[in-house]
Amino acid sequence: MAPERKRIMNVIPRKLVLITGASAGLGAAFARAYAARGYDLALVARRVDRLDALAAELTAAHGIEAFSIGADLAVYEIEKMVLDAVAARGRLVDVLVNNAGFSIPQSFAAVPWSQQQSFLMTLVVSACGLAHGVLPGMVERGDGAIINVASLAGFSPGMAGHTLYPAAKSLAIKFSEALACEYRAKGVRVTALCPGFTRTEFALANGTQAVMDASPRMFFQLAEPVIETAIRANERAKVVVIPGWHNKVAAFLLRHLPEALVKAVLAAGSKRFHLD
Repeated sequence: MAPERKRIMNVIPRKLVLITGASAGLGAAFARAYAARGYDLALVARRVDRLDALAAELTAAHGIEAFSIGADLAVYEIEKMVLDAVAARGRLVDVLVNNAGFSIPQSFAAVPWSQQQSFLMTLVVSACGLAHGVLPGMVERGDGAIINVASLAGFSPGMAGHTLYPAAKSLAIKFSEALACEYRAKGVRVTALCPGFTRTEFALANGTQAVMDASPRMFFQLAEPVIETAIRANERAKVVVIPGWHNKVAAFLLRHLPEALVKAVLAAGSKRFHLD
């Protein structure tokens, strides 16, 4: 290799992916998948000890740079702090994965408004704020990617319990579709990942793990194949991605069956996940 080529390769860093909710579950799976592809990682979550352990593991395994950013995405304008932390290292965000999230299985007024507000800040406001912050640089470079983790629930009508969850995930889908229309021609690939039941710590965190454990295993997916599907789809500029044939069937039925029938079927099943 020519000396000049070696010098350029040493100066230009690897591409950087910023992943929120990276301390466990889908976020950690995204980190492992991108590290295996040779990307550097900016890992964002509240549990910095977990982020540090994951960063050390992936740095040792793949020879990439990974660093932690401790941040609570429920805090107003936290996206500024996160992006400033990236900039302080002299880095740019080439891929944004908006993965952070949780759910509230109780009825809307059964929990304090502060908890519902934190939900909206984390899943909606901060996710949109991060996208708004990274898009100008991606457009200027003519290259970039955003993956918004939505859900199969984004296609469903609202049901009792998890009051804001379908609405927030529907917004993630529509937001991704709009961004794709606006920025595809400028080199930015935008994807909404819509998984169904996936084996992560999500149910343990919201108190529905026992219900999930009693559900048929054939309807669950593992995090790793879900993430691989998402990344490959984003690389092909596919906008809405539903991993798993059974989830594709469910999404089709949710969108095409009469709403009254869908609501009746979902009401029967969702009672198990409503903890009031």
